Amino acid sequence: MQIGMIGLGRMGANMAQRLLLGGHQCVVFNRTPAPVRKLVKAGAVGAVALADLVKKLKPPRAIWMMIPGAFVDQLIADLLPHLDPDDILIDGGNSYYVDDIRRAKELAAKNVHYIDCGTSGGVVGLERGYCLMIGGPDEAVARLDPVFKTLA
Repeated sequence: MQIGMIGLGRMGANMAQRLLLGGHQCVVFNRTPAPVRKLVKAGAVGAVALADLVKKLKPPRAIWMMIPGAFVDQLIADLLPHLDPDDILIDGGNSYYVDDIRRAKELAAKNVHYIDCGTSGGVVGLERGYCLMIGGPDEAVARLDPVFKTLA
């Protein structure tokens, strides 16, 4: 399956690596380029900007945001002009659940799916897998089941 990954800190980079090892195609972006270069060497497709990441994904797209909760609203605002109906945004960070409910409603009005996926497992998740607490529309969650199974 193809998925975009934004936020390549230790957890995000390891999650992308686990997805690559599981046979998924990852298009990756980070505000600093070094983690992108490292994952490209491991088989990922690098993106130089958010619009570039979206362009490199085939619709309907799935984009995993692995960034601190305080920055998710701005990232969604930056991504939204590039998204199409039926695309999925996954927030794997530490967002407050009330913010997730609001975001899901706002994005549903634009026909974009939003999945809240609390992720734990730290840097050892690359080897052992991650604990995923998944909430979102049934159809969107089902579409991403191969990704969730690989990460877990």
